Amino acid sequence: MTYIVLLSAPYMIPVVDRFREVFERYDIELIVPEVRERLEEEDLLKYAGRFDGAICGDDRYTARVLEACAPRLKVISKWGTGIDSIDTEACSRFNIAVKRTPNAFTLPVADTVMGYILAFARRQPWMDREMKSGKWQKLPGRSLSECTLGVIGVGNIGKAVTRRARAFGMRVLGNDIVEIDHVFIAESGIQMTSLEALLTEADFVSLNCDLNPTSYHLINERTLSLMKPSAVLINTARGPIVDEAALIAALQEGKIAGAALDVFEVEPLPADSPLLQMDNVLLAPHNANSSPAAWERVHWNTIKNLLDGLGIAHDL
Repeated sequence: MTYIVLLSAPYMIPVVDRFREVFERYDIELIVPEVRERLEEEDLLKYAGRFDGAICGDDRYTARVLEACAPRLKVISKWGTGIDSIDTEACSRFNIAVKRTPNAFTLPVADTVMGYILAFARRQPWMDREMKSGKWQKLPGRSLSECTLGVIGVGNIGKAVTRRARAFGMRVLGNDIVEIDHVFIAESGIQMTSLEALLTEADFVSLNCDLNPTSYHLINERTLSLMKPSAVLINTARGPIVDEAALIAALQEGKIAGAALDVFEVEPLPADSPLLQMDNVLLAPHNANSSPAAWERVHWNTIKNLLDGLGIAHDL
């Protein structure tokens, strides 16, 4: 039997030819659309009923899409970890398996968070800019041992961020909606506290939680108002955790000192976003997972998950 698979994961598309032999071995034909960042609902509906499985990135697999794709669609294999763009309840209704790679990018994302903390504390990007514009200006920096980090979401990535921050001598506050293992708390020295206390005390706030109904716009006008005027917000999790309009207002009004953003409410970030004009903001194009070794592991695990979901025996 030949299976048809819609492959729309943007990190995998450029290297898909490396894996065609594997797909051919298991009688899988690919549909590979043009993808900039993700496929929206209307994009996916164009392919409804034409494929048995999917390898996707952050495509919008809404209930409407899933109903249109059922009953032929059997499995969605997510390239990566987060599945907030997939309506998992609808998948259950239509007997569509959803698979992913947990803990896929813990290390590179945690490294990215520390890179942002160091950049703001030691001011390297700004001194580099001044030097290249012909100015010899010493900007004041801080030692990380003088700073408090607040980690919102103490899962795999939050734990990895905590370990790195503690190695630099930082005091670390944590907040999560689930109870955190007491062994990790004892070993790392993280202090679990309320969201309000964390935001009030932290010099840096790192968002490392999942996007779900409890975290949507968790950072908003009210919670931003609790932060220190000298504090920096770092988001490497999901864009909608932050009310972007409220963040822009807080930055413009000096209610917080800066932000480092890898993810946004709308991606790619619109060209008219005020964030692009702010000197106190560091931006990246949803790339905190950047790691060739991690990507390779995810490529293969995503294919394995697809084959499992289609019920194909394999030796991967």
